[in-house]
Amino acid sequence: MNLIENRTLDEIGIGETADLERILTRQDMALFATASADVNPADIDADDEEAAGLLQGIAHGMWAGTLISAVLATRLPGPGTVHLGQTLAFHQPVSIGDKITVRVEVTGVDRNSGHVTLDCACVNADGVTVVSGTAEVRAPRQKIKRPVARMPSAGRHTHGVRFGALVEKARSLDPLITAIVHPCDDLSLGGAIAARDEGMIVPVLVGPQAKIKAAAEAAGLDLQGLEIVDAPHSHAAAEMAVALVHEGRVGALMKGKLHTDELLSAVLDRTHGLRTERRLSHVFALDMPGQNRTLFVTDAAINISPDLEALSDIVQNAIDLAIALGVETPLVALLSAVETVTGKLPSTLLAAAICKMHDRGQIVGGKVDGPLGFDNAISPAAVAAKGIVSDVAGYADILVTPNLESGNMIAKQLIHLAGASSAGIALGARVPIMLTSRSDTVDARIVSAALAKVFYHWRRQRPLGLPG
Repeated sequence: MNLIENRTLDEIGIGETADLERILTRQDMALFATASADVNPADIDADDEEAAGLLQGIAHGMWAGTLISAVLATRLPGPGTVHLGQTLAFHQPVSIGDKITVRVEVTGVDRNSGHVTLDCACVNADGVTVVSGTAEVRAPRQKIKRPVARMPSAGRHTHGVRFGALVEKARSLDPLITAIVHPCDDLSLGGAIAARDEGMIVPVLVGPQAKIKAAAEAAGLDLQGLEIVDAPHSHAAAEMAVALVHEGRVGALMKGKLHTDELLSAVLDRTHGLRTERRLSHVFALDMPGQNRTLFVTDAAINISPDLEALSDIVQNAIDLAIALGVETPLVALLSAVETVTGKLPSTLLAAAICKMHDRGQIVGGKVDGPLGFDNAISPAAVAAKGIVSDVAGYADILVTPNLESGNMIAKQLIHLAGASSAGIALGARVPIMLTSRSDTVDARIVSAALAKVFYHWRRQRPLGLPG
């Protein structure tokens, strides 16, 4: 067990020193800004050039000052110290990645008052003093030795940080030519244009040309350079978009202002649709505050009450997406109300069967376990409390829900109550499909396009089987 021990007033001598080292991270800056309400050094999103200059990662000056306080409180004099005063001079900026060595040295001791004076300095890896000053403290008179306190988990989550990394990854790939199906409102047009401007897609607008142009004019959007494929109405637009896939003119579909059923009717048409041997399913990707990974929830949009065969495809589609996004070994939790198999809950039987299918190689990739309750899937503490032994429990990447209702509620609760950023795509067809909704923000549409783009390029190397 790691212990910290103080130096009492009687033990402290002139010239005694203590130090610690710390490397400044972007999270340090973000947490300091949150705690202090000082956002001046701008570890934040910024659009203007002046703020962008601050994004070079210059730390708050007082960040280094807090390191001095840490040495005084934990090293010299240590636990029981009362900080009375501090003077600081700031000589050089500290940037992300800088290693700072903090050293304090005792320069005065007053045995009567218990006051101790220390010289303080923060020095970077080049030996340059970045901060210097003096501190006055009241040293403890009693000996204290205790375990090192467990650091609290960082409560700040940079909103959408993992999605930001996904968009950056997608930018390195060729833009995905995408049919925007019936984009006759400002949201679908604006989302498509924003995804284009971010380098995610090349939009092909499919729908009534007059309505598309009218919607663009009303929203103040410029359609110059965008191809428009005229179709008389939404049903025809969906059929035309599917035909463009067959012709090799587009590699993905994005839903515009039409019902999901209209689009999927064309996609799932047995003669002219985009069916493969795989069942179509939807995957929500959620960038969750407080989680160190992206969570995937499936299926919350297409399959109402999947049977075993449909559920196996739902699982496989989600595994494929996670792998395409860089999750080497996706951990898949099949959710139910309990973690034991019982005939009273059919979802537990399906979960057990899916696990066996994975064991036999009928589902490939990742690790699969279930049934698991929601808490057991994502909370290591819940897993420990129940004594569950599992490679998946507590750390699941993919949450497979037993039906659409539960999946939809879980996803929306995480979005609206837990502050998750969300995006999603439908998989299992010949091309990825972005089933956007009217509540989706422009950012969500951009991230959905990034998901589709990354998956499309990954899938080109691993084509799905087509129906015979």
